[in-house]
Amino acid sequence: MRNNDEMDLAIKYALRFGEIAVRKGFISRQQLREALEEQVYNGSYLRLRPRKRIGEILFEQGWMNQNQIKIVLQELASNKRQHSKAPKSYRR
Repeated sequence: MRNNDEMDLAIKYALRFGEIAVRKGFISRQQLREALEEQVYNGSYLRLRPRKRIGEILFEQGWMNQNQIKIVLQELASNKRQHSKAPKSYRR
């Protein structure tokens, strides 16, 4: 990995998806790390196209199927709704 700042950003935003996928046993931590590295590499050095989403990379690698991605996205949406309803003192 050449650019740690970009890796940190990718981890910050993709980690929620990845952490849910790991917690559910869909992927390993190593697979998540490799997918994040690919996401950063493609976004940094191939600026002719938009950065791939972490779920897209995991699917392309054959590490997750469409149903698993749907499950993770549903949990993300549910968490977002719960978070937006929380009092401001509980928000991050």
